[in-house]
Amino acid sequence: MSIVLICGPVRSGKSRLAEGLAAASGLPVVYLATGPKPDPETDPEWAERVQQHRQRRPSGWQTWETGRDLGAELQKLPQPCCALVDSLGGWVAQGLDCPSSEWDPLVQSFLATLQSHRGEILLVSEEVGWGVVPAYPLGRRFRDRMGELTQRLAPLADQVFLVTAGFALDLTRLGIPVAGKMEQS
Repeated sequence: MSIVLICGPVRSGKSRLAEGLAAASGLPVVYLATGPKPDPETDPEWAERVQQHRQRRPSGWQTWETGRDLGAELQKLPQPCCALVDSLGGWVAQGLDCPSSEWDPLVQSFLATLQSHRGEILLVSEEVGWGVVPAYPLGRRFRDRMGELTQRLAPLADQVFLVTAGFALDLTRLGIPVAGKMEQS
């Protein structure tokens, strides 16, 4: 089993790196799409983005559209396989209306399931919060949940990449873990 966490900003190359690693795995690939279903009538730009992702993927890959319980989706995976979750930001966005009392058990289930999967798992995650604190509560909740999630995932991952401007940095090899308990700000 291996877990690879691929973080970075929008349009940085995260998904392309994950897709390349999935193709190279030699395992059957299940692509877990976490974003909303595209509706070309109401949001043609989103529909175009989703279509671009679909066109890049090999036809032999399975695509599953996920719900809020990502842990339950991972439990259904054929094993061994290479699961590509794209993206954690889409998953977090699905649960923004959940209070912590509902969200935290979903995260716990997801983390526990990750550790029991026998294949490879590639997790694509947006890096947010490099700028100002959002002026509205939902934006702060998204930012905080993304930061907390990636900090909890990184110690479980065999490799952690930061992708920006089309380049990937192996943070597992180059980084120094931050000591101490994660603080919320």
